[in-house]
Amino acid sequence: MKTLIVSTNGKLDVIEIEKPEITSKQALIKTICCGICGTDATIVNRTFKGFEEEHYPLMLGHEGVGEVVEIGEDVTSFQKGDIVILPFTPPIDCQGQLLNSGWGSFSEYGIVDDIAAYDRNEIPEAAFAQKKLPDFVDKYEAPVLVTLREVLSSIKYFNIQPTDAIIVYGSGPVAMTFVKLLNLLGVKEITSIVRSEKKQALMEEFGASSVINSSTTDIKEQVFKQHPSGVKFVLDAVGSEKIMNEAIGLLKDRGEILCYGVPKVNSMLLNWDDAPYNWKLNFQQMPYKEEEGECHEQIMDWVLEGKLKLRDFISDFYSFEDILTAFQDYLDGKTFKKVIVKY
Repeated sequence: MKTLIVSTNGKLDVIEIEKPEITSKQALIKTICCGICGTDATIVNRTFKGFEEEHYPLMLGHEGVGEVVEIGEDVTSFQKGDIVILPFTPPIDCQGQLLNSGWGSFSEYGIVDDIAAYDRNEIPEAAFAQKKLPDFVDKYEAPVLVTLREVLSSIKYFNIQPTDAIIVYGSGPVAMTFVKLLNLLGVKEITSIVRSEKKQALMEEFGASSVINSSTTDIKEQVFKQHPSGVKFVLDAVGSEKIMNEAIGLLKDRGEILCYGVPKVNSMLLNWDDAPYNWKLNFQQMPYKEEEGECHEQIMDWVLEGKLKLRDFISDFYSFEDILTAFQDYLDGKTFKKVIVKY
């Protein structure tokens, strides 16, 4: 099968490898599509925490959707023909060398584990979020569900309540998702920080109650006009030292900076001269798959009810033959919503 890999020098390439082999508790998945995520870009740039030089080359992708084509003898939760979300491709021998996996969903085949086939203490973490999709979900739009579920699980982890005021920095797919889901959860005061009129219109469309264009407006002045004592939460959906330093000065006492975006470096200098005396910094860089899985039904309900339209989160579709172009366009900032590669 073909798979997308990134080498030690950050070069992307498509190579041919063997299909993964399943155990009796797994199902083999033929990939239908996979979304490009900011995590992929960070791995390509070799700055994602935990992926050291010795882990490269590795297979990319973690927002996959595919069709079940083979099941192990102990599998009861999946049948051939089912459309499922979140197949991964494990490390595999490639010409006598181990090819590691950055989840590996940009491969023609992947694997899901059947949670029902395992004892509770043996369940692989990914299995909690590997789900059969209902017929009303468009299979080519389904990679968006990964981001939606991860973000909803993070909102619950951050314990953001409807009465809380929150500022969201960023205007990419993650920021859009936070704003949309916070709105659906009844949060009334959602301020979005963007850098252009185009992004301002976009975040208003997704449900921000107010938008500050940082290219034309003083952020701190505008925030304190709206919230004289500061805000409870400032969310960094980018992963930026500059944003976090700005955020510190916008907090109310015992306010909290929420960092969901993946920083491009693993250290930064924070200046809290303008901070309240009491504040928190909360990093959420790897949402738990069990918590993500617990959010699946809520997201499905919102999709069925028409409250979430997956196509609204998508910029472009590319064929797998054009995957290198898709990544280059994404890395060059030519796309501003989710990019999906179709097989």
